[in-house]
Amino acid sequence: MAQAFSDDLRRRILQTYEREDISLPGLAQRFAVSYEYVKKIRQHQLKTNKMERTPQSRYGRVSRVTPEVQKQMKGEVREQPDLTLQELKERVYKAQKVSLSRSLLWLWLERLGLRRKKNRSTRKNVTRKRTGSGANSSWKRSVPFGRNS
Repeated sequence: MAQAFSDDLRRRILQTYEREDISLPGLAQRFAVSYEYVKKIRQHQLKTNKMERTPQSRYGRVSRVTPEVQKQMKGEVREQPDLTLQELKERVYKAQKVSLSRSLLWLWLERLGLRRKKNRSTRKNVTRKRTGSGANSSWKRSVPFGRNS
């Protein structure tokens, strides 16, 4: 990728333009730069009244997950590793007044290398597994369906 010209060169070109009666194409030829470059920096000077480049702005939105929010998340997970995402979301909002989605929380937990551990003391899932035929064995009827005896 091409490197930008220095601010010193920009300043010298624009100062020469102001001091001497010279056209933009003549200026470009004298400083061995393109006419488009000289035209661009002159337009920028007229617009901002500055000879130096303006710093480029940061693209995109600023993350709501600031270092303070990250610290809060780390502390909450260390204190109680079996927090649900919803509980973590509520605690972060209460402490930092920052609303985060569950998916964003999950993403940042991964980025920070934090693991949420399941609590082994909770009850096991009580949903019965299906048998090979697709029905639970306890659901069998003693009387066939449709008979009136």
